[in-house]
Amino acid sequence: MCGPLYSRRLRRPEAEELALRLLVSVGSSTGSTLPANLSGGEQQRVGIARALALEPKVMLFDEPTSALDPERVGEVLEVIRRLAGTGMTMVVVTHELGFAAEVADRVMFMDEGRVVEIARAVRCSTTPRTRGPRLSSAVILTK
Repeated sequence: MCGPLYSRRLRRPEAEELALRLLVSVGSSTGSTLPANLSGGEQQRVGIARALALEPKVMLFDEPTSALDPERVGEVLEVIRRLAGTGMTMVVVTHELGFAAEVADRVMFMDEGRVVEIARAVRCSTTPRTRGPRLSSAVILTK
């Protein structure tokens, strides 16, 4: 609630209502659990809700699933998928190439810090470079 309280100058009841609504929208059931008691996926989803509370024009994600257990990866990707469905502009750095192809409008492939290719997402699964052993990451560019 700190962002909306101090940055957006919302009143406490409004900030609390916003926080709870956003937590529910990202699949979190409670706002009363301390961060140390949340799973990695839950922490990521709460972080997304916290960022959304500031009403950003663009969301930036740097490997949002990198430190998660396999069963938690899907939860976080689903939140990002829903955001993409709302038209939210996002830049997502990820190694989840199938997800990139599904969600993105454009995908930029990078290798060793250099842009290798920028492709329409519908083409990215057939791009030969995506099968190369040296591919380090893809950046999803939406809307």
